[in-house]
Amino acid sequence: MLEIAENGRTWVLSGPTSSYAVHLTEQDELLHLHWGPAIALADAEELAARPLPGASSFESRLDGREEYPVEGGPRFARPALSVRTPERRGTEWTFERYDTEGDELRLRFRDGGLAITLHYRTRGDVVERWTTLDNDGAEPLELLRADSATWTLPEREGWRLSQLHGRWAAESRLVRSDLTYGEKVIGSRRGHTGHQHLPWVALDTDATEERGEVYGCALGWSGSWRLAVAQLPDARVQITGGAGYDDSGLLLLAPGESFTTPVFAGLWSDSGHGGASRTWHTYQRMYVIPDADQDRPVLYNSWEATQFDISEDQQEVLARRAAAVGVELFVVDDGWFGARTSDRAGLGDWTPNPDRFPAGLKPLADRVHALGMRFGIWVEPEMVNADSDLYRAHPDWVQYQEGRKRTEFRNQLVLNLAREDVQEYLWEQLDGLLSSAPIDYVKWDFNRCFTDAGWPGEAYPQRLWVDHVRALYGLLDRLREAHPGVAFESCSGGGGRIDLGIMSRTDQVWTSDNTDPLDRLAIQHGFSQIHPARVMAAWVTDSPNTQLNGRVSSLRFRFVSAMAGVLGVGGDLSEWTEEELAEARRWVDLYKEIRPLVQHGDLYRLRPPTGGLSAVQYVRGDETVVLALLQAQHYGEPLPALRLRGLDPAASYECLETGEVHRGAVLLHHGLPTGLRGDLDATVLRLRRI
Repeated sequence: MLEIAENGRTWVLSGPTSSYAVHLTEQDELLHLHWGPAIALADAEELAARPLPGASSFESRLDGREEYPVEGGPRFARPALSVRTPERRGTEWTFERYDTEGDELRLRFRDGGLAITLHYRTRGDVVERWTTLDNDGAEPLELLRADSATWTLPEREGWRLSQLHGRWAAESRLVRSDLTYGEKVIGSRRGHTGHQHLPWVALDTDATEERGEVYGCALGWSGSWRLAVAQLPDARVQITGGAGYDDSGLLLLAPGESFTTPVFAGLWSDSGHGGASRTWHTYQRMYVIPDADQDRPVLYNSWEATQFDISEDQQEVLARRAAAVGVELFVVDDGWFGARTSDRAGLGDWTPNPDRFPAGLKPLADRVHALGMRFGIWVEPEMVNADSDLYRAHPDWVQYQEGRKRTEFRNQLVLNLAREDVQEYLWEQLDGLLSSAPIDYVKWDFNRCFTDAGWPGEAYPQRLWVDHVRALYGLLDRLREAHPGVAFESCSGGGGRIDLGIMSRTDQVWTSDNTDPLDRLAIQHGFSQIHPARVMAAWVTDSPNTQLNGRVSSLRFRFVSAMAGVLGVGGDLSEWTEEELAEARRWVDLYKEIRPLVQHGDLYRLRPPTGGLSAVQYVRGDETVVLALLQAQHYGEPLPALRLRGLDPAASYECLETGEVHRGAVLLHHGLPTGLRGDLDATVLRLRRI
């Protein structure tokens, strides 16, 4: 809901439980008024009437109070906008007007030939903000920095910052720390979202999992990015974020050109970190993820079984075994195309290897469909091997610096997707591929960061950092429109490209290359702070885990861990015993029963993966399911009881596994196996209202 004051200078956007308010002074200063519990327009007008503190020669009365700080003028805080022209640098804007379209508010400002529009929209209790910059003048404008938004928090003492950090195979690990004076900056300078940080932060003072105020912000951008959390000298806190890592130059806007920043979304919750997470999850399922109401299928991926040594017959053997355990989607991973017998060759040549697939992919896809499964493939379109037909024909199509060595990681280079000829080549290759066979699913990988991000001959080569991402989005949008039945997964060596921007164009994400079920508990716990289980791909792979750490784990533990998201199987099924295959079938059947709750229900984190017992709960309607896993048990200590959440305290619930009936607030103690160890190191408990 949007409310506007009669004088047209105060605006209040409200969701079911929260409000966001801004005010424009007579001096065209756009001030932040309120972000928190729901308020009325009259409350916002009362806040707007309060005078700002006086300024001094050492402090600014605007710092910490402006809605979108710009560079220049009487301010010292980090600017969200920094513009350079041939004559000057900085911004001195004046207000032109506001307008609305549906539920969107637009505040329009101008500085000479630069038109600046601030956009606001509520999606439930999530506020979406972004900025559009139009060059209406006769001279080019250089955007040194153009952040999506600046978020201002109310005055509180003792702010605590939550963030998700990591590295390859150890992504999305949650850390909370006291916020101190100065700035905390996180981001990526790697050309993609990165394994090191997810573009999300949360702040609280004393919140628990289910109680207390939490503010959260998440950026929807799949390239380099930066979030800066600043505690200013007067203890106010602001969060500024957007595309690009530094201020060396983002884009050059020629006359008539425009740049729209990515969405920077924010929310307030008074239901603790768990309530904030559930609000994020609902927002993404309703407004971000394509076809989020549809169940994601159980998949099998052939990579760990075969790696590069693949053939059509061998893939069919695996497909038959996968179908027998209840798999719904069979995916051929790397090695099906070009001269791809190792990671040293073939990237860029997206045609089936004639020795391995003499008649293309269609015969195998048809046989997979005949087994009752969908068919998928792996691609890495943004990359090229030096040993490929594409690179030999177009060595200038990669990112490189003139006169410098072309750095290779994983024996590959990054295609300059900002080039229109590269975009058109990839469109023709991928459209032709998806038209050549009944392909239902594409795992889209990105296995190295930008290094030599140059573009010889281009007048403003820095633009490739932004234009690569915009071209990626355009290519995905074009493919989805042309092939509406094809689902896409975002992968980047695991969790290196996970953000709201890529999620608006893909159906699920590959959470991590680390498939060890114990390691995955911490990764999935962090992932769930912002993103829903509906997009979180998780595989059951072989034991010992030869791909990473050699850890031995039971098939039961591996399945229960992976059932917390979109279940997949990635082990070598040709080596599984008949007993293992039969057990796998039982787990897959059980997952299909609980899938509506896991993928579409409300998530409650009952116990974090920091001690002995880890447990998550999903609630949907009258049903709930608990996944409990015992990581370790010390000195024979008794297992803690699990107090379930999100249920009707006046109702009764029957546990389908034990037959016990629980009344009121459900406390699971006897419902848990008392010897949850050994072969009973994990369990699934289903409860239904009676």
